[in-house]
Parts: sequence; structure tokens; C-alpha cells
Amino acid sequence: MSLNESGEMYLETIYILHQNNSSVRSLDVAEYMGYSKPSVSRAVGLLKNAEYITVDQDGYITLTEAGKRIAESIYDRHTTLAKVLMMLGVDEKTATEDACKIEHDISERSFSAIKKHISEHQINKS
Repeated sequence: MSLNESGEMYLETIYILHQNNSSVRSLDVAEYMGYSKPSVSRAVGLLKNAEYITVDQDGYITLTEAGKRIAESIYDRHTTLAKVLMMLGVDEKTATEDACKIEHDISERSFSAIKKHISEHQINKS
């Protein structure tokens, strides 16, 4: 299954929620994202069928290895891009919102170049 932006957002949200709490359910995802429970249930079903998540008998969601890899990648893109935008003088709220839009479309090549530039910039500042 090719994962679309929506699927990536759900995986990233599950990843973030797992960082703050060991147990995550569909209701937690719905509240965090501001989506309806039926929308989240549908997405959870699709992610489960694609083997990006598992859902136990009590409704607790866990990322599979494949789901975790994608979620970590999207989260890394999000935090890195937001950081870059803030370094350029963009306020945190706007930087975070814009990073969320960019993270799904930027190529791996461009993102790697940004990360390399940041690393070199931080080393040269030391």
C-alpha cells in the first residue's frame, strides 16, 4: 500500500502519542487530531490492513516496525523543518504549521541536504 499524506499524519500522531503515553487508542488519536471518531476508525482500519499498526482486543494501537519507520521519518522531517523555519525568523506557530505541509512533499534528497546544512552550520558555530 502506498501511504498518502493522511496516512502519514495518522502514523506520526500515533508515534507522538506513544512518546507521551504507552497506551494509545483511536479516541486519543481523534482528540489529538481534532477528527471525528468514525474518520479515525476508518483510517485505523486501513493502516491495520496495510500492516502499519496493530490493534489489540482492547483497542490499543501499536506501530509495526514498518509503521514506526515511517512515523519516525515524518516526525524527523517535521521537527527539522520547523527548526529551520524558526532559525530563519518564522514564528513557532507558523513554522510548525508550514513544516507539517512541507514534510509530506519534500524529496529525500532535498531533506538530506537541509539536514547536512544544519549539521555543518551547528558544527561551525561551536
